Amino acid sequence: MDTASMKRALFPVALCLSGVALIPALGQAADSGYNIWTNEYTVSRQQLQSAIAPQFPRKLRYMDIFDVTLSNPRLGMLPADNRMNTVVDAQIANPLLLQRPVNAVLTLSSAFKYDPATRSLRLDAPKVDKVDSSDLPPQYAQQLTALGNAAADQFLRDYALYTFKPEQLQMNGKRFEPGKITVEQDAVKVEIKEK
Repeated sequence: MDTASMKRALFPVALCLSGVALIPALGQAADSGYNIWTNEYTVSRQQLQSAIAPQFPRKLRYMDIFDVTLSNPRLGMLPADNRMNTVVDAQIANPLLLQRPVNAVLTLSSAFKYDPATRSLRLDAPKVDKVDSSDLPPQYAQQLTALGNAAADQFLRDYALYTFKPEQLQMNGKRFEPGKITVEQDAVKVEIKEK
């Protein structure tokens, strides 16, 4: 069945959904789905938040002297940059160098990529965009940024946020694969194209 025939066959289903062309995939939350009119699969910001939340709180070691705890992730979308941002609370401790733990807020951003081997949407090129801390003088911002970049690279690079099920990429004997990934205000849209 070609794309035009598939759209005609699914038109009544779309009408039953009150004009909304979003068809949830099997086993997925209702806020995600395949849009037959645009050949895109949508993953909502809420789904992405749910996927990254299990990574926190996260304890890391930096340069074998600092203990870093990252917690309370808050996701946002950066459509203009085609990236997602994550704001996290950070606590840095070292009993030998610091009298008390240092608290900071890190704003990290990351692009997306598709990994065909695992059929997953993954984070790509994470980096620290901003560091806020009232516990440290401004001259330490560079070191805190370096620490944040190390932390981002250690646990966000290649992190799988969404995995497509095989049936989501097959229809009527044809195989499909994700293409262009576009970040929007409340979701990530993934183009689905025939192999």
